[in-house]
Amino acid sequence: MAMSGRIVIDTNIIVSLYGRDGERRARARQVIDEAARHEGALPAQVLAEFASVALRKIRLDHTTLQKQIEDLTSSFTILPLTEVIVREAVRGVRAHGFAYYDAQIWAAARLAQIPFVLSEDFSTGAEIEGVSFVNPFDETVDLSTL
Repeated sequence: MAMSGRIVIDTNIIVSLYGRDGERRARARQVIDEAARHEGALPAQVLAEFASVALRKIRLDHTTLQKQIEDLTSSFTILPLTEVIVREAVRGVRAHGFAYYDAQIWAAARLAQIPFVLSEDFSTGAEIEGVSFVNPFDETVDLSTL
C-alpha cells in the first residue's frame, strides 16, 4: 500500500466528541482537526466502531450520525479493511500480544506506511514495526510535532 497519511486516529477519539467532559471533548476536536491537517487516515474499522457506539450508547439520531460519517470521510483518507490487513492483524496478535481489534488498527497503519496511531489503547511512546503510538489526551503530547 502507498502512504496514505501521517496519522491514524482510533475510535475512542471520535467517541470522545460526545462525552460529558468538556475539556476532553475540546481536546478530541483539536486532535481530529490536527490529524485532518496532517493527512490523517481512518481505517474503515474505526468508522464502523464509531457508528456502532453512536447508535447503541451515544444514541445519536441517524441524520446526525450520517453527517458525522460524511464529515469524517471527507476529511480523512479511509483505509479499507482487506484480507491482507486481517492476516497482518493476526500476525500482530501472535507477535506482539495485541488484542485483535487493536492489532487491526496497527496493521492498517503499518501496511499503509503511516508512522503514528493516536489512541488511548496503546502505551504512549511504544513503537512497533515502524508504527508509533501516542495518547492524544496526554497533556504533554504536542500534536504539531507529529
